[in-house]
Amino acid sequence: MGIEIERKFLVSSDGWREAAREVVPMAQGYLNDLATLDSGAMKASVRVRVAGDAAYLNLKSRELGHTRQEFDYPIPVADARALMALCTGGTIDKRRHYVEHQGHLWEVDEFLGDNAGLVVAELELERADEAYARPDWLGREVTDAARYYNLALATRPYADWSADERSGEAP
Repeated sequence: MGIEIERKFLVSSDGWREAAREVVPMAQGYLNDLATLDSGAMKASVRVRVAGDAAYLNLKSRELGHTRQEFDYPIPVADARALMALCTGGTIDKRRHYVEHQGHLWEVDEFLGDNAGLVVAELELERADEAYARPDWLGREVTDAARYYNLALATRPYADWSADERSGEAP
C-alpha cells in the first residue's frame, strides 16, 4: 500500500522561479466528484493525469491532513486522453515546477485556466514528523484546507472563490 505524506503551502513571492530546475505541463481530471466523496459513497478520488509525455491513473484516500493512502499507475497517454473525456467537473491545468531547497524537492504548482492566480507549493515527506527548511518564498500552510485540494479545485475553481476565501479569511 502506498502512503503519501504531503504538506501544502501557499507561496508568498516568486523567489521559487529562479530555483526551478524543471517545469512539466499537467492536465488532470477526476472520474468521481467531491460530492461523491463528501457523501461517503466513495472513499477515494480517482484521477487521470497527463504530465508531459507520461500519463497516470491515481487513487487517493479521502482524508484531510498530511497523510493519505495513494496508488499511482502509469498508463498509455492515449488511454489517459480517452479517460479525460469521461471526467466529471472541470479539468485542472497547471505547470509543475520542481524546486530543490536544502535537501528536499518542492513541487510548485502554478495553476492555469479557471484556477489561474493560484500557486501552491507541496512537499512530500518520508515521515510525518520529518524536519524541513522553509524557503523564503513559502507562505501560509494550507494542508488542512480542503478547498486547495485539486479535486476541490476541479469542482469549484479559484475563479469562483470569494475575496475572503482568496485572502485566507474564510474557513
